[in-house]
Amino acid sequence: MIISPPFLPAAGATSSNADAPDPMMDAVDQFELAHGIYPIAFDRRWHPGIHLMPGTQNERVRAIADGEVVAYRVTQQAVDGGEGALDSNTGFVLLKHATETGDGRSITFYSLYMHLMELDGYTGLGVQVNSLPEFLRTPTPEEGQAGGGKKIHRKDVLGLPGRCHGQRHIHFEIFMLPSDFNAFFASTQLDNKQPATPTHKDCWGHTYYIIPAGQTFLAKPTGTDAHNKLRGVAITTLQGGSNDGYPLHVETWFHHGNKYTNTWKVNQDGSRTLFTPQPVKEAGYEYDLFTRASNLYPDCPSDGYELLRFGRILSDQPTLQDGETNTPPGPAPGLSGNPHPMTQANPCVTWMRITCAEGQEGYLDVNGSNIVKLSDADFPYLTGWTKISEDNTPYSDDGMCDIDELVKIIGETAPQPPGAKEYEDEDALSNYVKGNNSVRTTLRGFICEAPTEWNSAHNDTRYAKLNEADGFYGKQKDANPTGYSDFLKLLAKFQFWDKTGIADNKLWFFHPLQFIRHFRKCGWLGMKEFEQIYSDARYSPHKRPHAPQLRSTYLTPLNCAVRKYGLTSPTRLAHFLGQGAVESGWLGSMQETSMLGHLDAIGFHGTSENPASTAAESGLGHWYGAIPAEDDAWFRSKKYNSHGGLITGSYDWKLGNCDREDAQKFRGRGFKQLTGRSNYADYWLFRGWLKKTDFSPHWWDDPAYHGHNRSGMTRQPAIIDNPQHVALPENCVDSGGFYLRCERPNVAKEIDADSSEAAETEELKRAEFAISQKVTRAINGALLADRERWEDTRAAKKILS
Repeated sequence: MIISPPFLPAAGATSSNADAPDPMMDAVDQFELAHGIYPIAFDRRWHPGIHLMPGTQNERVRAIADGEVVAYRVTQQAVDGGEGALDSNTGFVLLKHATETGDGRSITFYSLYMHLMELDGYTGLGVQVNSLPEFLRTPTPEEGQAGGGKKIHRKDVLGLPGRCHGQRHIHFEIFMLPSDFNAFFASTQLDNKQPATPTHKDCWGHTYYIIPAGQTFLAKPTGTDAHNKLRGVAITTLQGGSNDGYPLHVETWFHHGNKYTNTWKVNQDGSRTLFTPQPVKEAGYEYDLFTRASNLYPDCPSDGYELLRFGRILSDQPTLQDGETNTPPGPAPGLSGNPHPMTQANPCVTWMRITCAEGQEGYLDVNGSNIVKLSDADFPYLTGWTKISEDNTPYSDDGMCDIDELVKIIGETAPQPPGAKEYEDEDALSNYVKGNNSVRTTLRGFICEAPTEWNSAHNDTRYAKLNEADGFYGKQKDANPTGYSDFLKLLAKFQFWDKTGIADNKLWFFHPLQFIRHFRKCGWLGMKEFEQIYSDARYSPHKRPHAPQLRSTYLTPLNCAVRKYGLTSPTRLAHFLGQGAVESGWLGSMQETSMLGHLDAIGFHGTSENPASTAAESGLGHWYGAIPAEDDAWFRSKKYNSHGGLITGSYDWKLGNCDREDAQKFRGRGFKQLTGRSNYADYWLFRGWLKKTDFSPHWWDDPAYHGHNRSGMTRQPAIIDNPQHVALPENCVDSGGFYLRCERPNVAKEIDADSSEAAETEELKRAEFAISQKVTRAINGALLADRERWEDTRAAKKILS
């Protein structure tokens, strides 16, 4: 799911805080106006959206995600808002969005952009109307019109912010239909106050831990040696302590290579006390994740990598299993009472640094079954998400909010004079909400079931009290007898629901910026989004399999690898996809192919692609070359094209290859074309398919290896019988993520120095190209197709940023 806010602050102007996980959303939060708070308007009425206004009126309003137009209205002029001036805009666009947030996890939602500027207003601002999509350049009927399924792309311009009663802003809202809401949230833990660690694999964003009271936090993890190292990983000595009498809520996330942790004490009344005014920062933790996983989980660093990142293993077939192992008697040297450092009662033990009390930190094994592990994919209550439905709504049928009922939900006390009148209720509620940041924060998590205000069929129910004797218009009947009817006529100019085709009486509304901020952490590419990056235009019409089949085969494995290796940020994902496009031929060459031609003393001169080498090894049932009839001299020779140009050298006696068939056996496979016996051995170790004791380390340093004397080697190379496993869809992209993050651990630092936006100026393009070249050299060992890789990365950035 790719989503962005309706205004896009200029790159580089969003935040000076390098630790901010989403500086763009921090900037857009500042555009929210006090007279349009979700979900309560200034007059105590239900308000389904927010009012936003950037610093300048020239700031374009943009679609937040790919979708289709449900309804819209374009006006030539503004309308009279009731004071005799053309000071209000009734223009709007309503969009429907459908995408995915995980494997089999589709989501459908709607976004509304109201009070878009009239066409006459563009001239005064010097903005060309042709900057709008064509359908928004000409006026529509006053009542608006159906969208007809017109397609829209994320970041497409929808207009400029207009006015309502002279106040410049847009009204912006996000909602879901009941059926869509139930379909998506039924498998989450929304509103579940007793959540359990989910058994499904839907996991993204930040990770959360619910730690019961009475846990002991150690100054050092069990097994730390006298040199403050745990299996070679340096350990910081902490205070240790306990959380006797209170549970803890813990939040962790990674950003630019660092790990961040927040901790709250849960009080007896359910309120929380933040122990970490500033998140605890473990610098470089994520950049070092592979080394940590390899040292702490030698039986399967891949599973350990996920334990350290997610607190649980997401792989379908984990190697590490919870359970008892044999441990030798006696404590480790210098640590009385601690078991031997190389053995642990649970091979999945996951030591985590946590603040356990005011000013006290310690280490706790969070792998225990008594500790609940969640993520943003679960919408856990401890992150502030709260359902407001008919069972607990503070709103009456007329849409008025009862301040006492609201206070009960929020759990705070609102000052209110005894025997307050209606207008005093309004002032009390307005002051309570506007002047209390903690209340505003709580309201951002409300997910409200309520009617839309854009359906004229609800007007009498919603506004009838205004015309009662003590109501706003009722008090003015002598002086303004048509006031209420004039109000309803003006209201109808803004409404449009009969053009939407939506029959549901009630919808589910979200604070729109909170919704966007939350789902921006998802990082899961939907198929339609993937089609824009790896588009049909990238493929030959004669390509087999066809582009749609390739995308369908590899999208879920790609998403799983991106999640596992922390490549979900737009910058990292753009480089991963851009580099992979060249390495894998846009997914079409997940195994290196050879050429037909002739072999002479110089090398192999290819004339055309060898069809035998293109056959999917999964269909062969063995690696290509495992039988004598498939012996292919191309791989162990210098390779020339039909014009005599050198393509690349021989793979014989390189990259750990030493047996006659190795150059072919360990040919390039996977998204990053994993090549050579040594790189295969590294991946096999990582996945737990091979043990270090099975072969000699650095067998290529054997003197006989340098003499190309296989029988004379005393060091034992890694034995890998099924190298074709890398070409399987579930492994080929994973191996690419492994190569990028584990075999080339400094690449992420280079990528993180880049911008998520495609550079525009020549100076910035040169800097961007230099970063791309560093990534290219790290992955490929040379600057092969370096400009093509840069251009493909830039193309991905334009879709992802």
